[in-house]
Amino acid sequence: MEDKKRNILITEEQIATRIKELGQELTKEYSDKNLYVLSLLRGSFIYAADLVRSIDANAKIGFMTTSSYGHSEESTGKVKVVNDIPDNIEGYDVLIVDDIVDTGYTMEFVVNHVKSLGAKSVKTCVLLDKPSRRKVDLNPDYCCFEIEDVFVVGYGLNYGDYYRNVPYVFNWE
Repeated sequence: MEDKKRNILITEEQIATRIKELGQELTKEYSDKNLYVLSLLRGSFIYAADLVRSIDANAKIGFMTTSSYGHSEESTGKVKVVNDIPDNIEGYDVLIVDDIVDTGYTMEFVVNHVKSLGAKSVKTCVLLDKPSRRKVDLNPDYCCFEIEDVFVVGYGLNYGDYYRNVPYVFNWE
């Protein structure tokens, strides 16, 4: 893919500005709640780190690893828990943070899983939303950017095992 030209869709500056705005919204939402931020690894780790630093509220942070893509550009539709939530989240207001909602299979699975563990409330927060690809009835509660149906990488999103460290979101022309 490196022989193709990178087409930057969302710049580093746009991401930083939107996360700051979203952090202010989430501060208002969670300032008086028992917040547990659940970052879905691996894709959301960069976004989640920047996001939690923008929220001015007490928060416990945990991680869960799921898999539905493997090394493909398409979701398999079957969600597998690789590493489950390490904490008891009963009674917490859980904010699930992920890099992207595409088909919605993973997010739907995780939302139901978190609810089954006794969370007081569950909301979703994603960097990117691709509503045109949705296969389930799910819309993120919070979203930084809505994008068209293009395969994107960077800012935590990967192709194979690479490109997560790129500070912007791009595709190839």
